[in-house]
Amino acid sequence: MSDDDARFMAEAIALGERARGRTAPNPNVGCVIVADGTIVGRGATAPQGRPHAEAVALDDAGERATGAILYTSLEPCAHASTRGPTCATIIAAAGVAQVVAAIVDPDRRTAGAGLAALRASDVSVETGLMADQAAASLAGYLTRVALGRPRITLKLALSIDGKIALPSGESKWITGEDARAHVHLERAHADMILVGRGTYLADSPKLDVRLPGLEDRSPRRALLTRGEAVDGWEILHSPQDVFALRDVNDLLVEGGSATATAFLAADLIDRIIIYRAPIVVGEGRNSVGYIGLDAIADAHGRWRAAVFAPLGIDRLEAYERLRS
Repeated sequence: MSDDDARFMAEAIALGERARGRTAPNPNVGCVIVADGTIVGRGATAPQGRPHAEAVALDDAGERATGAILYTSLEPCAHASTRGPTCATIIAAAGVAQVVAAIVDPDRRTAGAGLAALRASDVSVETGLMADQAAASLAGYLTRVALGRPRITLKLALSIDGKIALPSGESKWITGEDARAHVHLERAHADMILVGRGTYLADSPKLDVRLPGLEDRSPRRALLTRGEAVDGWEILHSPQDVFALRDVNDLLVEGGSATATAFLAADLIDRIIIYRAPIVVGEGRNSVGYIGLDAIADAHGRWRAAVFAPLGIDRLEAYERLRS
């Protein structure tokens, strides 16, 4: 593959990334169509999952799709739906000459069938270009297909010495404005945000997105509680209830300590993002309680450091769970 191929696939992945948090249960796919070295069609999966990215891009390209190359972050679908023809069908019908797909769709209803249908229609097919980058953007969808639940991210705002609050519970604000803005970007990419009842009672959090132009990206709100329903909130009675969230690809857990502990103890956290402020609290509230580890050796080999980056006055750290 050439540098141009990588550039076009990067554009497709970026389009899909912008749709993350709006397409569940469908994947947040991005697609571009290229004719004579120029992008003539762009598309991403629409809100609520339809139309698919390929259909949007084909509509954008029109007749220019004939003989063109289509780059997509995920294999075009091949399973029948009452909501319209398969992407493999419409791509072939449009006269596209070649399809470059970053990764194969693990959904058993497609799982290679889309590529096979394209080849049967004399469309050239290539796979694997920028597969790691596409998988990172589609991690929520891929996790749900593989594990039957959303990808779950735990967000923590900590002092240098790992505290989330003073002994009194005061925690506003540990981090600076840049870190808080980044939290809102993470919210915009989530389908649902969850907190525990203690956080709900203490802070009355809105959990909305307050970035200019992204206010409409505020996700659904969930509450981990054994108590009664709360108006405007979806209720999870235990961390295991995430397996019933069929229309959530990305779940963001924001607090507090008891909720973080419950999800970590259940080994349901796939990613931890830490906003570490340059302050020392001393005696204060810990971010996590006992999660079932009785030896340091048992703690090793579970997490991979993925990101370390400055974020204004603070530092962003991201860790990913290692699973076999």
